[in-house]
Amino acid sequence: MNKKLKMKWFTFATYILLVLAVMLVGYTMMNNNKTLKNVITSFFEVAENRSFDYRQSLKIIHKQPVPNKDIIVLAIDDASLEMLWEKYGEWPLPRNVYADIINHIEKEHPQALIFDLLFIKSMQKEAHCDKVLVEAMNKYNNIYTGMNFDGQTFDIRRPIELPNRLSIEVDNQSNIDIKKKYGFSNCRPIMSELLNGNVHVGIINVLRNSDGIIRKIAPLMEYRGNYYPYLTFGAAINYMSGEEVKKLSIDKNAKLIIQDTQIPLTKDGDAILNWYGTSGTHTIYPMYKVINEIEGKIQGQKLDFKDKIVIIGTTATSLHDTKSVPVQEGIYPGVEIHATFFNNVLDNNFIKQTSTFVNIAIILFVIALVGCIVMLSTSTIFAILSTTLFAIGYVFISYYTMELFNLWIPVVIPIISIICAFALSFLAKYLIKSRDFEYQYKLATIDGLTELYNHRYFQETLASQIEISKRYSQPFSLIIIDIDFFKKFNDTYGHQAGDAVLRQVAQTLKKNSRTTDIVCRYGGEEMSIILPNTTAEEAMFSANRIHKAVAERDFQLNPTETGKVTISVGVATFPDNAETAQDLIEFADKGLYYAKEHGRNQVVKIDTIKG
Repeated sequence: MNKKLKMKWFTFATYILLVLAVMLVGYTMMNNNKTLKNVITSFFEVAENRSFDYRQSLKIIHKQPVPNKDIIVLAIDDASLEMLWEKYGEWPLPRNVYADIINHIEKEHPQALIFDLLFIKSMQKEAHCDKVLVEAMNKYNNIYTGMNFDGQTFDIRRPIELPNRLSIEVDNQSNIDIKKKYGFSNCRPIMSELLNGNVHVGIINVLRNSDGIIRKIAPLMEYRGNYYPYLTFGAAINYMSGEEVKKLSIDKNAKLIIQDTQIPLTKDGDAILNWYGTSGTHTIYPMYKVINEIEGKIQGQKLDFKDKIVIIGTTATSLHDTKSVPVQEGIYPGVEIHATFFNNVLDNNFIKQTSTFVNIAIILFVIALVGCIVMLSTSTIFAILSTTLFAIGYVFISYYTMELFNLWIPVVIPIISIICAFALSFLAKYLIKSRDFEYQYKLATIDGLTELYNHRYFQETLASQIEISKRYSQPFSLIIIDIDFFKKFNDTYGHQAGDAVLRQVAQTLKKNSRTTDIVCRYGGEEMSIILPNTTAEEAMFSANRIHKAVAERDFQLNPTETGKVTISVGVATFPDNAETAQDLIEFADKGLYYAKEHGRNQVVKIDTIKG
């Protein structure tokens, strides 16, 4: 593997370590601070939900799912409410009105008649009206009505035992704990004549997300140890099966099985709705037209209820049965949410959210890919453009996977991961480049044997010190050192011992020099020290200290032998002894030669020699 490829792999490894370090720090901070953890979790949850809403809105623009034309919403809209108030002078309506509507629609044999209304207790002043309603609802086998579960305290309302006929058996082979989120301890019962009669009763509880928007509905809920179907879910599975379904199963992959239909559930037991459009997407009949038909006031073609699924509820603004949903206008009447859920069951058109394992795999993939893009690119602009295009491409992929495959893959965390990965990879690249620059600089300026600065660096530093000295009128000094009898010593003990002596002399020079002094290998056994802002007197003091330190040291020649080494030293000071770098070197050399010619093992500055 060549050096360049090794460096790239080393850079990538550094990048991965940075990513892991950031993740570890983030994880530790979140675990140690519950408030921070809740804030971050809430932020990502809300942001991801918003991305879901945006994708749902885009689906409506580009590829709108087709609502089932057999689903009819019979709406108490603003016009109907005004007419009914004028006619009956009160709200809620007398219950015999609903009985008349049931009997009228049933003449055309609808598949199901579903009431998104709560018939709670008997109206004391109009008991005869309640009786008419009960008779009408129990008369047919295709009537559905709703009921609420809640957690009301027992001192306000005592929970009742519901008839066994309302519950549904569930074979749950998954890890979903329906009771955890959708387990209820109390209920708001409807009239007992309906609970114990022939009417199908479903639950109409809906739990919003933290931002108040409905994106999910639980098909099943738990009450006092039994499972009960959501209102339109129960109606839909009975419609699909052609008979009342009393047993369901949830497989190991968290899919709710109804014959050939598999509804993907979240870890909490929710089904994620796939929206068909803005409010009014499904066929809507205003209730006043049905009243007019009953009274023979209809003009033109009659309303068609034959073989239809009719869902009855309120859409009037003043009745406040509106919910926030992830579509363009953002508002849906509750009855249209029921229609959407029923339609999703028929079409098997629910959204599936990727699992935690898949989400982690996606995040690791984008982190690795961005890292590769930055590491392998030689151009910063190319890396930025490539990463930006990848992020945009990922957003488009997330949109089309939802539109074409009903698959909700995460957007927010992967995009943030792309941004963070880009920053961390550049940081890793910068750190490695800095390290490589330092390494190359060291190779260019440091002597490999002694680890002192080399001759080239010595010449450059000497020239710069002269400029500094001239500019600020500060003296500096130069010391040149030669190891005495080094050739003889090298020949006697061998080159390895000679190299060892050179290294140990270099260590002694650095140890006994100031941090501002520049210690260099001048060449062969010669070394030099540049002493910035140093007078001649101070230089002689430093030179003698170094000379003494070398003379007193025991040098390790090999693993078993030690020996003594001495040095000869020449000293010069600028500008006292020279005007140029070359003159300064020559002056120090004269002192060195004088020391060598007069017995070695001494420090000499020529202008201090008498005579």
